Amino acid sequence: MEVSEDVLYRIIERGLALGAKYVEVRFQNDYGYSVTLRNNKLMGTGVFKTKGVGIRVLVNGSLGFAATNSLDLEDLYKTVENAYIRAKATSRLRKNPIEFSEERPGRAKYRVVEKKPLQELKIEDAINVLSEIYKNTAGEIKEAKLVSMVKSLDIHIQEKLVITSEGGYVESYIPRLFIGVNSTLLYQGRSLQRRSEFGASRGAELIDEWKPEVKVRDELLNLEKVLIKGTTPPSEKIDVVVGSEVVGLIVHESSGHPMEADRILGREAAQAGESYVKPDMIGKFRVGNEQATVVEDPTIPGSYGFYLYDDEAVRARPRYLYKEGLLYEPLHNRHTARIFNTSSNGAARAMDYASEPIIRMSNTYLTPGDYKFEELIEDIELGLFVKSYMEWNIDDARWNQRYVGLESYMIRNGELAEPVLNPVLEFTTGWFYSNIVAKDRNLEFYPGTCGKGEPSQGVPVWFGGPNVRLGKMRVGVLK
Repeated sequence: MEVSEDVLYRIIERGLALGAKYVEVRFQNDYGYSVTLRNNKLMGTGVFKTKGVGIRVLVNGSLGFAATNSLDLEDLYKTVENAYIRAKATSRLRKNPIEFSEERPGRAKYRVVEKKPLQELKIEDAINVLSEIYKNTAGEIKEAKLVSMVKSLDIHIQEKLVITSEGGYVESYIPRLFIGVNSTLLYQGRSLQRRSEFGASRGAELIDEWKPEVKVRDELLNLEKVLIKGTTPPSEKIDVVVGSEVVGLIVHESSGHPMEADRILGREAAQAGESYVKPDMIGKFRVGNEQATVVEDPTIPGSYGFYLYDDEAVRARPRYLYKEGLLYEPLHNRHTARIFNTSSNGAARAMDYASEPIIRMSNTYLTPGDYKFEELIEDIELGLFVKSYMEWNIDDARWNQRYVGLESYMIRNGELAEPVLNPVLEFTTGWFYSNIVAKDRNLEFYPGTCGKGEPSQGVPVWFGGPNVRLGKMRVGVLK
């Protein structure tokens, strides 16, 4: 760590001496680089480093936050004083004082183990990785035209130390690797665009495990067939199977976001959106059938949204957002946990040192079932399999939603058949979770950057699930 523990403890002492009931000091050091290529041409490289201290204080029932990129003791004293002044000023206007839930403070040091440290992956190595993705694909596309392939590789290392006045002490080191590939295929005036993403928390050994040059090539070859031979789905109601990528996006948007406690309380309405969930619905409202269990778990080893303690030094654990169709457990920080008369489940995260911790997702997924994929579709006479998505939208309350399929196929007599072009699925949150017929055992995850807050904060997450068979529905077509 680039700042001594003694300095951070002095900041806590100064905050308490000013009159704060609670002081939280977080040193955070984020650094890494990004490389971008278009086809085989280098578009740019960038190195980033953000390092500083964020301080929160609780004064007279009001929270104040301030941050600085200086590690000088006098500047840090001024920063905690600024946080105190802000909290005291707003406390006069607050009708309902902020209180925290009673938590046992976390004390731990942990780091993600890398077989090949990301810091040893040079920019030249990253360029070679990205170049290989294009080289391995361009010559394989025969009938359609690969108009462009924009590829990026990002290394992000996060070092953090959180100390609280209640005895919390959490030191962590998390390296993250991300590869994104934007591809555009063109054929006789029609086009398809695909965003392929790979992301996790470990070392450069991930590249060998992912094999992005193989996966991107194989996927684009399949999409070439969809673009050239894709048909229109039938107009009558048919059985629909949605792939794990689509399922993951659905649960992120229609389970994760509406079960954030600050949204449920209406405190994100003007920023990140609302929620169909109301406080008195928790533990009582049934949104789906017994197959509808959605878990939020930051402790999955190697996950893109991995952490073991949140930014309030609360130990993380799996959270059941929906349990067998019942609204079960919102995501909480210590403030919302007190309002709901429960304990925090460790969902407070900050993007960087200059951002205040807010309630965030980590890794959200629908639990898998017991079927093989072949068993999932074997008795479907006429149906549709939507493996991946091209575009999507959902309303502000996270209830009405729409997804446009990308790689999709008809199902005929229990077998995948001809490709389908641009099928459209529209349903409500309640319909989706109530019409899960069966799930296979293939749990897959996909990386993303989830945005929320004002100013906006983007944090790494995974979303995923199994392949899911739904009840019969009408399928539209994108025109």
